[in-house]
Amino acid sequence: MADKKRIALLGSTGSIGKQVLEVAEQLPDLLQVEVLAAYSNASLLIEQAIKFKPNVAVIVKDDLYEQVKEALWNYDIKVFAGEQALNDVVEMDCVDMVVSAIVGIAGLKPIYKAIEARKQIALANKETLVVAGDLMTQTAYENGVNIYPIDSEHSAIFQSLAGEFHNPIERIIITASGGPFRGKTADFLRTVTKAQALKHPNWSMGHKITIDSATLMNKGLEVIEAKWLFNTPLDKIEVVIHPQSIVHSLVEFQDGSIKAQLGLPDMKLPIQYALTYPYRCGNRLPRLHFSEHPHLTFEAPDLETFPCLNLAYRASRGGGCMPCVLNAANEMAVALFLHDKIGFYDIPRIIEDALTHADYSNPSSVDDYLAIDQDIKQTVLQSIK
Repeated sequence: MADKKRIALLGSTGSIGKQVLEVAEQLPDLLQVEVLAAYSNASLLIEQAIKFKPNVAVIVKDDLYEQVKEALWNYDIKVFAGEQALNDVVEMDCVDMVVSAIVGIAGLKPIYKAIEARKQIALANKETLVVAGDLMTQTAYENGVNIYPIDSEHSAIFQSLAGEFHNPIERIIITASGGPFRGKTADFLRTVTKAQALKHPNWSMGHKITIDSATLMNKGLEVIEAKWLFNTPLDKIEVVIHPQSIVHSLVEFQDGSIKAQLGLPDMKLPIQYALTYPYRCGNRLPRLHFSEHPHLTFEAPDLETFPCLNLAYRASRGGGCMPCVLNAANEMAVALFLHDKIGFYDIPRIIEDALTHADYSNPSSVDDYLAIDQDIKQTVLQSIK
C-alpha cells in the first residue's frame, strides 16, 4: 500500500466536502487532512479543524477570520482568510493532492494554481473543466498532473476504463436519474416551485446541483467534463435516463463490448476511489443487492421538455468562450430561481439568450474566463431587473 496521502480539501463544509471527511476518517492510515477551506460556514469549519487537526484552515470570507482564528488559537492550526489564501495553500509542500469540492466557478483559480504546483487533483467541481477544459487539461499534461474524477458518473467511466486505456472508445454513455420531473410536461414545469425542484428522488446534494439535475443541465455539464477528462469527441458521448441510479455510467469499446460500474447512489464510493486510486480499500458502505433492485430501466432524455442538455452540447460545439458563457448564465439563473426571482422555465431561456448574444474573443487565461463569467452574470442580472 502507498504512503499516507496528504490532502487539501477545498469546500470542506459543503455536501461533498463533508463526505470526503467521512471517507478520510475511515482511512486514517492512508489519508491525512492537511488543509481545510470553507467559504462562510465558520462554525462547521472550526468543528472540522478541531476534529481533524489540519496544518491550515482557510475561511474565504474575511470578516470571519477573527472568529476562526480565536476558536483555533490553542490547537496549533494556522488560519488564513480571503480568496488569495486558497491559491496559496494549494501550493504548500505539505500537500500531495487537492480535493476540489467548491461549488461553481469559484474553484477555477485555486485548481489551476494547484495544477501549476504539480499537485494531484481529485475533482468534484465540474465547472473547472466545463469552463476552461482546454487550459486545465493542457496545463495538467505539461505538469504531469492526474485529475481524478469524484462525480459518480465520471468515476464510473474511469473505473470502466481501468485496463482499457489502450483500447479506442466507441461511446461513453452517461446515466441520468431524470431528476424530480422525469416524465412531466412543459406546461407542468412552467409552474413548479423551488421546493418541488429540490426534491431529488435518489441523491442528497447541494441546492445548486439539485436544480441542475432537475433541468438536466447537470448532465450537460457532465458531458462537457467527460469530453476533457477522457479526451473523447463530443459526438461519442451520450446521455441516457436511468431512474434507479444504480448503473452510474457505461463505456462501449470498438468491438461492441460495454463495461459499466454499478453501485448504490452513495458519493462516498467514488470519493474513496479518487482519493486512494489505484487501490480499492475495504469499507463499511452499504452493498448493492440485486434482489432489492430487480428492475433497471433506461430511456432517452426528453430534449424538448428539458432543453438545457441540448444547450450544453451547443456550447461545447461552439468552443472558445461558449462553455464559460453557458456556465455563467446557468449559475446566475439557478441563483435567481433559488431566490424566487424567476420561474423554473426561465432558466433555459436565460441560458439560450446568453449563448445567442455572446461575443467574446477566445479566452487564453484563467483571468479571461473569470472576466467573461462576471460579465455574463451582470448581464443576466440586469436583464432581470
